Amino acid sequence: MAELKLGAVEAQFAEIIWENEPLSSTELVKLAGEKLGWKKSTTYTILKRLCQREIFQNEGGTVTSLLSKEEFAACQSEQFVEETFDGSLPAFVAAFTTRKKLSQKEYDQLQALIDERRREST
Repeated sequence: MAELKLGAVEAQFAEIIWENEPLSSTELVKLAGEKLGWKKSTTYTILKRLCQREIFQNEGGTVTSLLSKEEFAACQSEQFVEETFDGSLPAFVAAFTTRKKLSQKEYDQLQALIDERRREST
């Protein structure tokens, strides 16, 4: 899969698509103009870039996502853990909880998630 990083402006643009899909490329140009102050050429340039990264597609003038916002976030998280912690989720959690103290509710939520995933994998 292509690079799954978005700059700040690309992220705003992606939000427009995720919030309004499916939408015509004409409607996308209009929304990008209103919300980002972009011209048609800028919209199409950034859309093409994000399509090449396999996040969105523009088929027959209709723009849709190839990855939902949630799927994109999950892939980004996986990529971050892989690149930063050699793919070790426990190492990531250890590093994260060193600086941010979790509440009992958060510990309970994490434990419930672990238990659920464990049941699903058996």
